[in-house]
Amino acid sequence: MTAPLRLLALTCAATISLAACKKPQEQAAPPPPEVGVVEAKPQTLPLQRELVGRLSPYRSADVRARVAGVLQKRVYEEGSNVKEGQELFLIDPAQLRAALNEAEGALASARATLANARATATRARSLAPQKYVSQSDLDNAVAAERSAAAAVQQAEAAVANARINLGYARVTSPITGLAGKAQVTEGALVGQGDVTLLTTVDQIDPLYVNFSMTADELSALRAAQDKGTLALAGDGKTTVQVNLPDGSAYAHEGTLDFSSPTVDPATGAVSLRAVLPNPDRILLPGSFVSFKANLGARNNAFLLPQQAVQRDTRGGYVMVVGADGKVVRKDVVLDGQQSGSWLVSSGLAGGDKVIVSGLQKVKEGAPATTKPWQPQAAAQPGAPAQAPAPAPAKKD
Repeated sequence: MTAPLRLLALTCAATISLAACKKPQEQAAPPPPEVGVVEAKPQTLPLQRELVGRLSPYRSADVRARVAGVLQKRVYEEGSNVKEGQELFLIDPAQLRAALNEAEGALASARATLANARATATRARSLAPQKYVSQSDLDNAVAAERSAAAAVQQAEAAVANARINLGYARVTSPITGLAGKAQVTEGALVGQGDVTLLTTVDQIDPLYVNFSMTADELSALRAAQDKGTLALAGDGKTTVQVNLPDGSAYAHEGTLDFSSPTVDPATGAVSLRAVLPNPDRILLPGSFVSFKANLGARNNAFLLPQQAVQRDTRGGYVMVVGADGKVVRKDVVLDGQQSGSWLVSSGLAGGDKVIVSGLQKVKEGAPATTKPWQPQAAAQPGAPAQAPAPAPAKKD
């Protein structure tokens, strides 16, 4: 073989050898990672807020002494349930009864005077046509009759007033509810120059839940409603679900019944109030409760598993596999959680394939293959690790 032919053969052999070396390297390139995705579907979801409020009685009435006297007896049991009109205290009625007797005596005297004046006036009227009495005497008789009639009315009013005061000796409950601790004891002088507080009766079924929201938040909600992304419920339709101290949900829902038309200049908040049934008297006025307020409905919102949402200095974001099969980042606006999922109010579009599992394997701009994410396939915390597969036996 000549030298040129030998050189050509060596060159071809080297080229074939280089091609044979490159082919395994090209085959060793890793395939795109496989990730579990969920399809973003717009929904109409409840608009909820986690808030804190304070309970107060539905009605609270101060029971006060309306007449002066010595307190004789406390009739009710402190802390018990009392009915409207039930007697709670008894004030010594002796002086009040004497005042009534005095007023009734004055009324009897006034009626007797009226009877005499009326007889005199009647006689003068019958004699006046015959000129047996002068016109002056007739006028005096008629005036005396009118004065006596007015005195009778005045005496009747005094009797009615004395009878009312005597009735006030029996201090009754103005409402049905729980009667509190007595503020005075037997033998105390009450109502002397001041309306003495005796006790307080509170109606605790239902209860009021008093809370507030910032004016900025309410303005944002109303602006969103104008855009059509929200539908706020009005008074009587907004519901509240109270949480008990042990974390369980209270058995009864409340409804919003009042919202202040003005902003408190001291706090910059708007006062709101809900009515909450309390038939079993589990809740007590004065305590703070946490609750979830359903303010209306949110349109075109998305629910995503918690694993799909990530955070950095820019805020919340998700990784989405685009139509070209490549991974892109989408910044989202989160609006709390519902049923263990993140609620996304903006940043996503219907049909987006959001990556839930395999996030650690993807890179923005790189391709990825997708499969539907299965919640039950997610690793459970505390699950036992699988044993490694045994190594294959060596062949001789």
